[in-house]
Amino acid sequence: MNYNFRKATVKDIPQIWEIIQQAIVRRKNDGSQQWQDGYPNESVIKEDIESGFGYVLTDEDSIVGYTAILINDEPAYDNLEGNWLTNSDFVVVHRLAVSDNYIGKGLAQKMMLSTEEVALKENIFSVKVDTNFDNIPMLKIFEKLGYTYCGEVMLRGGIRKAFEKKLPEN
Repeated sequence: MNYNFRKATVKDIPQIWEIIQQAIVRRKNDGSQQWQDGYPNESVIKEDIESGFGYVLTDEDSIVGYTAILINDEPAYDNLEGNWLTNSDFVVVHRLAVSDNYIGKGLAQKMMLSTEEVALKENIFSVKVDTNFDNIPMLKIFEKLGYTYCGEVMLRGGIRKAFEKKLPEN
């Protein structure tokens, strides 16, 4: 497998949307409430890409994963019930999804590590994330990668668990 993490383009939208739809079904089949309210949708993905936030993980020419990476841009994080580890610049990860054909290969973790590399290239030493309380696979990834539970945030009417990882400043 020859994986590459890169910025998404508008022409990637059909493959990305297929992956997002698979993830929506997977969340539902796992008994999760996350992504069961019409979000994310294709227009959100298009907006991510047009704003420069969308990233894909590819295996040769196939897109196998998608995520949005934003810098200092999650207003809900200002109202954390808890405490962040840092109060400086941060990267936010949203809408991370992996193709059904690649589940169980560690690619969500690979995308999180690639996101950390994006942050470091921007001289940002904090990654903040949130997920639904019932998204067990993501919760396990955050734990495995050394993210610290910081509290809860309210996003789109639901409470999310919020995590942060301080990256090394070398």
